[in-house]
Amino acid sequence: MDPYIKGRGSQLNPTNRFETQSEEIYLEDLPTQEEREELLTSNPRTKYLEVFPKTILNKVESPDIGLAWSMNPYQGCEHGCVYCYARNSHQYWGYSSGMEFEQNILIKKNAPELLEDALINKKWKAESIMLSGNTDCYQPAERKLGITRKLLQVFLKFRHPVGIITKNSLVERDIDLLSQLARQNLAGVTLSLTTLNEELKRTLEPRTSTAKSVLRSIKNLTAAGIPVNVNVAPVIPGINDEGLFDVVKAVAEHGALSAGFIVVRLNGHNGLIFEDWINKNFPDRANKVLNQIKTMHGGKLNDSDFGRRMRGEGKFAELIRMQFSLARKKYLSGRQWPAMNFSLYEETRNKILAEADGSANQLKLF
Repeated sequence: MDPYIKGRGSQLNPTNRFETQSEEIYLEDLPTQEEREELLTSNPRTKYLEVFPKTILNKVESPDIGLAWSMNPYQGCEHGCVYCYARNSHQYWGYSSGMEFEQNILIKKNAPELLEDALINKKWKAESIMLSGNTDCYQPAERKLGITRKLLQVFLKFRHPVGIITKNSLVERDIDLLSQLARQNLAGVTLSLTTLNEELKRTLEPRTSTAKSVLRSIKNLTAAGIPVNVNVAPVIPGINDEGLFDVVKAVAEHGALSAGFIVVRLNGHNGLIFEDWINKNFPDRANKVLNQIKTMHGGKLNDSDFGRRMRGEGKFAELIRMQFSLARKKYLSGRQWPAMNFSLYEETRNKILAEADGSANQLKLF
């Protein structure tokens, strides 16, 4: 049996569906001792590659998401969540949806400039923009690169609303900016929390923040006046579904205003990756879990139909809905998510443009 790669979610590198050829690496073919040792110790290092997109805002077409635009300063994600729906998008960049999704991180250092170009445009109308529509904007690379922080500075400059979805407590670093935005109803944070069981969390999503850290982040963000929603996502029958009540209770006690859930769906290569993962980590219940997932998606591991894919169908999906409804009613009743303020942006943009025109006219005098 191949050695288990610690610190990584996927243990596979499925062939990219856009590639006509695949490559297998043999130990004796590696040219250096360092490369051979890396393969032997099963400790693949993360690589960062700068890319240069021409735009940063992506129009959201899905009616399930409930926002107009998303923005991703990084492609690929080192968090390594084994179930992540974004894995398959890495194939468009020529990489595998498996380990390469976690190892090869594409970074967009020009994202803040691209965002400013979009917001200064007179044709832009304020709409909901979400950081991390695909991959996490606070993944480990952000600690050093700070691209997300620079994006928040642009949103604050233009007084434009922004939402954030993350699993990483690094979001606390930017409380100073987020609190300024939140005071004008321009920001909200959604933290994802799958389980309070730290051992399970490390196995399921190895490089995300601990549950204890996420709860601390909820508390500290709330104390700073920043509204916090929690996604209990994904809910996997036989893995983390029994802890729904405990998670909702804990996030409510730490100040979350609301909570939602999404059932697991294993699109594309995620089915292969998850099957391999669960057989290696939970062989005693692997078949049971896989079959329960299938019952929620019409006999398949994935359902792509809007309106149903995130909630599932059948008895297990209904049981999850009932549990979550009861938990939310018991622990979050009476709390209300504030409406985002879209009225400040246009005036602010026009002021920035006027100041720029004034500076240009001053320069003409010299």
